[in-house]
Amino acid sequence: MAVEFYDVKLKKKVTVDDKDVTKTTFKTSNGQVRYGLRGKTSDGRSLTKFVSKTDWDGMSVPES
Repeated sequence: MAVEFYDVKLKKKVTVDDKDVTKTTFKTSNGQVRYGLRGKTSDGRSLTKFVSKTDWDGMSVPES
């Protein structure tokens, strides 16, 4: 299954294979936790997508 990200450089949505996607969390300055996915494009650029905790928990990709 592939994950869809928005590529700012190309200005369009792109799909990234699960093998190139990792889960991550972001902590805000006021203590909130945001859940996200990080993907790598074929040319090595990083893409980030914020998701809900439910979607984050349901993903079967490694955590970074």
